[in-house]
Amino acid sequence: MNSNIVATFSIVGFDPETKEWGIAVQSKFLAVGSVVPWAQANVGAIATQSYANTRFGPEGLKLLAEGKSAQEVMDILIAGDEERHLRQVGIVDREGKAAAFTGDGCHAWAGGITGPYYAAQGNILVSEETVQAMAQTFEGTQGDLSYRLLEALDAGQSAGGDSRGQQSAALFVVQDQAGYRGYNDVKVDLRVDDHPQPITELKRLFELHKEIVAKRG
Repeated sequence: MNSNIVATFSIVGFDPETKEWGIAVQSKFLAVGSVVPWAQANVGAIATQSYANTRFGPEGLKLLAEGKSAQEVMDILIAGDEERHLRQVGIVDREGKAAAFTGDGCHAWAGGITGPYYAAQGNILVSEETVQAMAQTFEGTQGDLSYRLLEALDAGQSAGGDSRGQQSAALFVVQDQAGYRGYNDVKVDLRVDDHPQPITELKRLFELHKEIVAKRG
């Protein structure tokens, strides 16, 4: 299998009450957090994977900032990409509307699900049960957005996950002025670049993150 494939599973989500947007992602790929997740407060969030076109991140956020819907942005990005058949993308816009795309050249199992305030997608998966588990868990879990995204990711792994195994994972969440001392909008930016159980490690780091935030008051 080509090592350049960002074969992975991810979930993009939005919390309409807290106005948070975020992405949780796992892959048998080194440092997946440096490629897949993109988000901007009060604008939206994007996951770009499978032979990932990383231009979809900044270009997609720019289009979302102009007021275009998730589906409108998806249509524009895909139409302008000659290798669209290799791409997989999930988008949630500023209103929480979601869109997902899986090109017919993505390696099986590949597909996605959208629902209220989320898009879940994956490729080179054991089965479609991974994205179904992510969707069901996100919808059925209470708590803040970061927790719901992590629980959904964990459920996806338990349902089969990436058929090649595990290596890296990431959680990226934005909220207006929620960054360090309010100087930026990055609320959570945690990455596990190379680990035999990256989701477990990511959840451990998230607990540490919460402790530090609580101490900062």
